Amino acid sequence: MNHTPTVAIPTTDRAQQAIGQIAVDLPGATAVFRRLKLDFCCGGQVPLKQACDSKGLPLDAVLAELVSLERSSEPPVTESPEVMIDHILARYHAVHREQLPELIRMARRVEAVHRESPDVPHGLAEHLEAMEDELLDHMDKEEQILFPMLQAGSQPQASGPIHVLREEHNGHGLMLERLMALTGDATPPRGACNTWRALYAGIAQLSDDLINHIHLENNLLFPLFEPAPQAPQVAA
Repeated sequence: MNHTPTVAIPTTDRAQQAIGQIAVDLPGATAVFRRLKLDFCCGGQVPLKQACDSKGLPLDAVLAELVSLERSSEPPVTESPEVMIDHILARYHAVHREQLPELIRMARRVEAVHRESPDVPHGLAEHLEAMEDELLDHMDKEEQILFPMLQAGSQPQASGPIHVLREEHNGHGLMLERLMALTGDATPPRGACNTWRALYAGIAQLSDDLINHIHLENNLLFPLFEPAPQAPQVAA
């Protein structure tokens, strides 16, 4: 499942970009605009600079917040568990905790405002809430149990928690499949409003982030603490 990655845009160009387009192109921007009371839905055709000027907001500060949302998905080039864990905590755990409440809020709005539309994703907010509950519980287990073990080098004791968390990763994969089914692979319908389009862009980003998060743990971090697979016995 491949989605177009967020591309860094020069701040001079971003300042002249319509805020509705920024909301769609840059997952997480909706939370910034909502907090600053910048209307990205009905007033989404206004350039960011003009919108900030009309509210008396410092453009440079708003641009800096938007730049902070442009995150790389590349894992660190390292075999150090400590570096990998620090990267997972900052790039994925913290980001998931920011992503999901905003996606749930937008899903509730889309389901309410467009409830008569045949394209509305009924049950999306409820599914995102279930995903949030599972992810928060999963990340708490990693942060409170597994990661301290790995950082202490407790290889034998780590195999049990790793097995449990691998199984939970499988469950996350099934929830992602359901999420994509509800949203038509995060493809907004023709004529969707900016909130709907931003919601689906954020869901696409969540999907990519969660897939990369699971890959980093399953294929790079966990194998450092698991017994090497034994070679098959060759009959004499």
